Amino acid sequence: MKTYDLVVIGGGPAGISAARTAVIHGKTVALVNRVVELGGATVNTGTLPSKTLRETALALSGVQARNLTGLDVSLRREANVADFLHHEQDVKTGFNATLAQWTQALKIDLFPGTASFETPNTVRVKSNANGEQTIQGEKILIATGSSPLRPPPFPFDRPEIYDSDTILNLDCLPKKLAVVGAGVIGSEYACIFAALGVEVHLIDGRDTLLPFLDAEVSQALAVAMERNGIVLHRNERIQGCVVTGPNQIDLKLSSGAELQVGAVLVAAGRKSNTAELNLPAVGVALGEHGLIKVDEFYCTSAPHIYAAGDVIGFPALASTSLEQGHRAMRHAFNLEARAGLPSLLPTGIFTIPEVSMVGETEETLKKKGIDYVVGRWPFSNSIRGRIIGDTNGFLKLLFRKNDLKLLGVHVLGEHATEMVHVGLIAMLAGATARIFDEACFNLPTLSEIYKFAARTVLLERAGANHLEVFQQFKAQI
Repeated sequence: MKTYDLVVIGGGPAGISAARTAVIHGKTVALVNRVVELGGATVNTGTLPSKTLRETALALSGVQARNLTGLDVSLRREANVADFLHHEQDVKTGFNATLAQWTQALKIDLFPGTASFETPNTVRVKSNANGEQTIQGEKILIATGSSPLRPPPFPFDRPEIYDSDTILNLDCLPKKLAVVGAGVIGSEYACIFAALGVEVHLIDGRDTLLPFLDAEVSQALAVAMERNGIVLHRNERIQGCVVTGPNQIDLKLSSGAELQVGAVLVAAGRKSNTAELNLPAVGVALGEHGLIKVDEFYCTSAPHIYAAGDVIGFPALASTSLEQGHRAMRHAFNLEARAGLPSLLPTGIFTIPEVSMVGETEETLKKKGIDYVVGRWPFSNSIRGRIIGDTNGFLKLLFRKNDLKLLGVHVLGEHATEMVHVGLIAMLAGATARIFDEACFNLPTLSEIYKFAARTVLLERAGANHLEVFQQFKAQI
């Protein structure tokens, strides 16, 4: 039995980040992963595939060019599944190879297979190829991720019923698709299929789309999705799902309405992957939905065992998982650890259009009793916005009223998930609206919209007449 300074269970972002941190500081590392391909759901079934599919959908459909005058931007040719998935498979395969090379270069021992604890420091690995192996670790990190929930009444044994993992295995584009669950994953996939000409019905039990967003942004996104052909069914739940034939599904909604579709994608949340780990044997406490309980340094109830990523729950993002794995190992090996996550975490939603935010919303500021002012600027009032034909995008900045300190950034439109980082850095620096007024941005870019949005509040403070003249001038560009 070989002993390591660190045994990592799970080769997703949290596990990879933890392994890298330990190796850099001279520790020996074993990495146990269920399959040979590293990257977890982020690379193989989640973030990378869905975002790659989104770009493919945009390219095939011409959505981004629909406002460019004089161009025929209907679907340029009949798209088939091979077209749809080719780039996704290519990107995924390439990144799998990169991660494998990186593991070898850092001299991390890879153990493909399913892990379970035998003792607090001993892990048994079972695989079809290598049988059973046992390894020991002074420290152990659990980063086994999560899997899609499969709630009733959906018959997942039928090929017409998908979850967010199996949707990548579809063999034909359905003419009509029901997406059950309008969270981030459901909303993103609804936009992807709608862009490819599929009739999409997005069904959700809430009355607000992505309610954690600023209400103005949520409403604008809902309008944009409906404009793109998505039918939103709010305050609805699925009461019955019957497959009546190949690509023929009857759905009964809680309102009594019925819907006939060719396929169903169920995006009803995720559950933590802990069932096979035998955690009770080592004293690791679990919470609701099998989530592992951790402290501010990602240490479990067993002091030498850590956990990070989706397996511990919110925020369950690839970006935060990377940081959690890194910080967990800095604490495990006494490397000046920092507790928790950074104070500001950006949210990126790859719908069509994109949405991104960081910091406060109008609703949270009102709840906290903080007086604020809003700086807005539409993409259509910038040169770059007009060049790319984004007439619906906008930037919204929230400033504290008394000193104009930046408290929240909200972007809807092309490259929103990139643009938000300008505001993120400004917020981390404690900046006010004046930082954007004083900065010189490249022209034409979307980032320069920060200057225009900030100037609306600066000019409003200087006098309403100045603001009116400035807005009229920019509207003529």
